[in-house]
Amino acid sequence: MTPQGCWALIPVKTRSAGKGRLAGVLAPAPRQRMARLMLEDVARALGDAESIAGIAVVSAEAVELGERVLHLDDPGAGLNAAVDAGAAALASRGATELVVLHGDLPLLTAADVDALVAAGRETGLALAPDRDNQGTNAIHLALPSAFRFHFGAMSFARHQAEATLIGKTPAIVKRAGLGFDVDEPRDLQRLIAEGGSRYAFLLDALTDMTFQKTS
Repeated sequence: MTPQGCWALIPVKTRSAGKGRLAGVLAPAPRQRMARLMLEDVARALGDAESIAGIAVVSAEAVELGERVLHLDDPGAGLNAAVDAGAAALASRGATELVVLHGDLPLLTAADVDALVAAGRETGLALAPDRDNQGTNAIHLALPSAFRFHFGAMSFARHQAEATLIGKTPAIVKRAGLGFDVDEPRDLQRLIAEGGSRYAFLLDALTDMTFQKTS
């Protein structure tokens, strides 16, 4: 597989480490099931996007998303190191553009992805913040790039500062599918309401967890 054009890169945590902030309201099994479903939703949106030539995941363990998804090894030095490694690997194989996005965007659509890429192509860099304008849910940039990734707390401001350092004025792309990520307990009710029948099991899972805490 030789990457060319615009590739999407999804950093994926190990199953046991995913969505740890929800451990107080979801048991491990439904938490892992939810994470898997969201990752599938993201991969499906990317697969339908006209602007995306291919999809890669960077992870420390095998991630089965079909033969067309390229697996890249996580060097094990944290999220930003994983993204750096994935971006470098794709660039070395011929990718000319990169979309980095998280695997917990269950409402993401192909139109959201195409809008991000179109905006990035106009300015040289596009950032999609979370709904609170604190985190960064997706980035589009050309490869190779001097841009350094700063995912983590308050990453949106840090990525804007990084853009200034390399002389870029990023396009800010705010769309519902790009802005809604699932990190906190408050996010689960919206996911249940808007995510369709595939997430209906969460209602029972939350009820079971509440019962266990009160019994």
